[in-house]
Amino acid sequence: MEKGTLVEFRVQGDRRLGVVDRPDGKTRWFVVDERGQSHSLAPRQLTYTVNGQTYKPADIPSFLSQVQTYLDPSSLEVAWEILVEDGETVTPSQMANLLFSESEPQHCYAAHCLLSDDKMYFKQKGDVYEPRSAAQVAERKHQIEVEAQKAKGQQEFLARVEQALQGESVEWQKPDRQRLEALEKYATFVADIVRMGINAETLVRNYPPPAPVLETMNMLGRSATPQAALQLLIDLGWWSPHENLFLRRSSIPVQFPSKVLEVAQQHLDFPPADLDTNRLDLTHLKVYTIDDESTTEIDDGLSCENLADGRQRLWVHIADPTRWLMPEDELDLEARKRGSTVYLPTGMIPMFPEVLATGPMSLVQGKICCALSFGVVLDESGAVEDYSIHPTLIKPTYRLTYEDVDEMLELGVQAEPEIEAIANLAQKRKTWRYNQGAISINMPEAMIKVKDDDISIDILDDSPSRQLVAEMMILAGEVAARYGQAHNIPLPFRGQPQPELPPEEELLQLPAGFVRFCALRRCMPKSEMSITPVRHAGLGLDTYTQATSPIRRYSDLLTHFQLKAHLRGEDLPFSAEQLKEVMMTVSTTTQELTMVERQTNRYYALEYLRRNPEEIWQVTILMWLREDSNLALILLEDLGLQLPMVFRRSVSLGEQVLVKVSIADPQKDIIQFQEIIYQEAVSG
Repeated sequence: MEKGTLVEFRVQGDRRLGVVDRPDGKTRWFVVDERGQSHSLAPRQLTYTVNGQTYKPADIPSFLSQVQTYLDPSSLEVAWEILVEDGETVTPSQMANLLFSESEPQHCYAAHCLLSDDKMYFKQKGDVYEPRSAAQVAERKHQIEVEAQKAKGQQEFLARVEQALQGESVEWQKPDRQRLEALEKYATFVADIVRMGINAETLVRNYPPPAPVLETMNMLGRSATPQAALQLLIDLGWWSPHENLFLRRSSIPVQFPSKVLEVAQQHLDFPPADLDTNRLDLTHLKVYTIDDESTTEIDDGLSCENLADGRQRLWVHIADPTRWLMPEDELDLEARKRGSTVYLPTGMIPMFPEVLATGPMSLVQGKICCALSFGVVLDESGAVEDYSIHPTLIKPTYRLTYEDVDEMLELGVQAEPEIEAIANLAQKRKTWRYNQGAISINMPEAMIKVKDDDISIDILDDSPSRQLVAEMMILAGEVAARYGQAHNIPLPFRGQPQPELPPEEELLQLPAGFVRFCALRRCMPKSEMSITPVRHAGLGLDTYTQATSPIRRYSDLLTHFQLKAHLRGEDLPFSAEQLKEVMMTVSTTTQELTMVERQTNRYYALEYLRRNPEEIWQVTILMWLREDSNLALILLEDLGLQLPMVFRRSVSLGEQVLVKVSIADPQKDIIQFQEIIYQEAVSG
């Protein structure tokens, strides 16, 4: 190659011109660029040779300046249109003649630059270029348009992200939502694994993020880990800092489909015909509804009626949602899918749309309401002597809280003798059940509420009013089950196998109270559901079903469907096999609900403790989880929380100690306590 020849070569992908200086060995050449830098190049590294004259390195800027005036990529389209029809190949020199009607070195090099950079109209084949087909060009134009749109969309997304990060209100677009939903899925999917203690590196290695997640996180300069994805969603205001990942991972629907909401509103505006045309009118009875102040779905009320023979008849009135729906209709199928109302510290997710659940389905004070009423007369021992079940009309007289009723019982309010009468009958009933073998386990239960990011924990005490209501609900459940058994009606009966309790002398060795209750609780088998009657050992009943929360529990709704059809003399809506199938589906759903409720309560319990690191708690040691490791279950008495703790000294069951939180991380489900030991200073 002649000294002074101008050649093109690439340095890290960048196009560069240089002048051949001298040979370097047998096959290589030293080439000097415009900066005076020397490069040793093999022939294969040379991408173009400028023919026609020799140059010096100092001539390169002037040459490039001349070339620059011809670098118009759009001119290639005209050339392509001429060449494509015959599919002719073309050299840079021929292209220079076609484009510029000249073939001087600067024109040929400009044509080479245009052709080698082109990705649309021509493809290189050796030293020549072949025009792409019309179909290929159309496809490449489409790809470029798509990529341009994508790049534009990314820039707009980044701008909206910046707005959101600065706390401004953002209207997310559909593509944005798809990106954020992909982040949601990734952060949610691996949340359980994070809680199991697997570190981020292992997680990303074993569960690599999907391409959309990787692209979004890289675009924003954040690491593509689940924790980073979760934090981004929080930073953007897409998720709250305490997003309920347990709920997100579950199949629990949070919103109602629009169709179901439409049906609910139609039923509200145009009530369906009542199938129970012969409702018993009990609007003359005084009816008390007793609930927590925050309760909005009021599904039970109580009355006490004095009979002519001196006896008293208890009435347990249960809300009648089947007045508003039919088996297999939109509302029924949606309720079945949900299984139950979900109660979380942050609020509830209802089984029915609220317009119905808190309106015409509920037993609202002062309004005539449809109910399914259980009338019961007890004998002297507290056993059911006589009962009847009726679709009724009632008019709730008073809406009372548990605190109201406790106060009325304590003060012996003369104006409401029915409250005291119901309480006395409830006590008689309780005594009878324990004589039948019922087992009492009285452990404190925490009620956790979150409002405006403020967490409160109260203990659900076993007050006289709560005991009264519980006994009345159990009584209605027994009566419903007895009716089903007597008439051979398949119902979702509930039972509990007889527990194998420790010997009396073994129990007496345990400290009385919570430790003993905890030991009993461990012996209690899980309750069971069956389409045929079965004994419930824990309640001391030979037959039992739940019928008192049909607005909130689907199994109770099934009981209502079956009982009411029989009371009307109609065919049962569910055969034994159909009922069994529905019960299995609902049982699976409610197990998931229970798990989500339990996990969410635990999360907020740990978050409450994390926020109170200096608080000193009195705890009782309930039981050993691993005695050889000094790992015990403790009860925080002021909160009703039961949590694990490792002790650094020898302790005994029932011992009361003072502790404070050392570590609490609700996201990783970690809680650790340290014991506070006060030592009196002894002066010498």
